[in-house]
Order: sequence, then C-alpha cells, then structure tokens
Amino acid sequence: MSTRQGSLGDLIQSIETAPADREAAAQALAFVRDGVLTGEGPTTAGRVHFSRSLDSDDAAWCVRILTAAGVDNEPVSRAEAEAMFQINDAATERTDEGRFDDLLAKAVVHHAAAASGLPVPPRKVALSADTAIESWAPMAALDVKIELLQWIAGRMRGKRRVNGLLTKLVAASLVGAASTLPLAQSLGGLLDLGM
Repeated sequence: MSTRQGSLGDLIQSIETAPADREAAAQALAFVRDGVLTGEGPTTAGRVHFSRSLDSDDAAWCVRILTAAGVDNEPVSRAEAEAMFQINDAATERTDEGRFDDLLAKAVVHHAAAASGLPVPPRKVALSADTAIESWAPMAALDVKIELLQWIAGRMRGKRRVNGLLTKLVAASLVGAASTLPLAQSLGGLLDLGM
C-alpha cells in the first residue's frame, strides 16, 4: 500500500467528485484497515471500536469508498483489491453479518474479471449486497487469466478465515481451465478447497 497523500476527508472528496481516482480509493481503504487494526482513527471516530474487529460501520466505509461516483464506472484496481485483502487479514472478529466477506469476494472478482478482459458491470451494481455475484460472474464461465488466479489463491492460502464465495469462484475457474491449461492443474494445491 502506498503512503497516504492526504486526510481521509480529502480522499473521500476526491473519489466522490473526481473521475477515476482508484489510487485515492485504495488509500482511503488503508484508513479502514488501520481503524480495524488499532480500533482508532477517522473511520472509528464517535463509536466504540475494538482493535482487530470489523463491524457493519467498517463494511459501510468500504462500500462507500468502492462505490463512490468517481470510481463507479471503473473496474476495481489491484491496489483496491489488495487493500480489501489487508482489511480481511486485519480483522479477527466480525460483527458485520457477512457484508464485508460478500464485498471482498465481489471486489476481487470484479478486478480479476476486468483484468482478464471480461465485461463487468458498474461497481454500484456488481458490489451491491442485493446483486448475486453469479448474475455477472457466472461460476462455470469465469475465464480469468491464470496469473490472476495465482494471485488470488496466494492471497487466500494459509489464512485462518477463508472466504467461501471467493474460494468457490476460484475453484470453478480452475475446474474450467484444468482441461486446457496444465498450469491450472498445479494451482489446485494453492487453495485448500475442502469446504
């Protein structure tokens, strides 16, 4: 994650008004990560927040940042997806009723699909809690580049908390690719697919 260039307020203003400022969005997500880690900071102000815990307000911050007007029509960037993985890793306790896990899976798949040249809907649609990921990223047909699957699998490997939806999507992509790409067959070992 790069060094933050401004306050959270400046970053939020940038992504809510300036077009396509995905770097500012990634930097704003770093504030959420820091708040989750320490229980302090601008994303936790005005409420009791324990370190290493992720609550519905933290998930709401992530939704606000990832679906801001300035980035809505852009695919989720690698830096934004990395920031989401970092938030996931920072949180050992969850009280968000699964919203962050859903958002993480959708954000990572949005990035991977777009980076693989596949069409993706605007973020407000794709990342919405009301939109099933299968409606825009069908599991059996997700033709994601192998290097992106390796990156996702590497970010998931060895973690205490596994995102079930993301694991299913990666597994479906691996199954689809296994018959045509020998490298895909070797990726199976990167994920513990026992669910």
